[in-house]
Amino acid sequence: MATLRAAQKEMTRKLLLDAGLDLFGSKGYATTTVDDIASAAGTTRVTFYAYFPSKVELMKALISERLNAALDRTPSTERGSTERELVDVVEDGSRERIRAWLASTSERWDVIRPYTTAAFEAAAVDPDIRALLDEWLNEATGDIKEGLDRAGRFPAGTRHFRGVVAITELDHVARHWKPGTWGVERDEMLDVLTESWFGTIGRH
Repeated sequence: MATLRAAQKEMTRKLLLDAGLDLFGSKGYATTTVDDIASAAGTTRVTFYAYFPSKVELMKALISERLNAALDRTPSTERGSTERELVDVVEDGSRERIRAWLASTSERWDVIRPYTTAAFEAAAVDPDIRALLDEWLNEATGDIKEGLDRAGRFPAGTRHFRGVVAITELDHVARHWKPGTWGVERDEMLDVLTESWFGTIGRH
């Protein structure tokens, strides 16, 4: 019986997260209410608050749990989360490894886009989400800095900024590019993105 109750609680939580993500995409974060989410999940606002203290906390869960999982980011004592493969790729610094990693990551963009789009919209109106999103982007930036530190590549004082440039660029492309956007198809997009990353963080 305890196992069944735990499974039911997990299912309710999943339904609330699914409903929140869907509504943030269709209605927008700012105009979606707790009642909207509860109704779409087939439950009540009382039940919603039993799982999440606020809409903000639900958004935080979407970022810290689902988005990190979709990007293979794992907990890190140094900076919250990390993607070890990205650190290794940056340490290697070859054009081939960079392009292969970008190509692999691009295959997940359709999956992660609803999360990142909702997160950026939420960050525009909620300081707590803005702080969380900044922290999350800093964690990805930290992966690049760690790779550059390991390789001893570029002046140490520029490594963090190089990570900022690379991750900001990748995030923007991942959120907005679709086939034909900006006049480029997937292979062309990856070629140009690779050239930019290689110039910023690669081994020359």
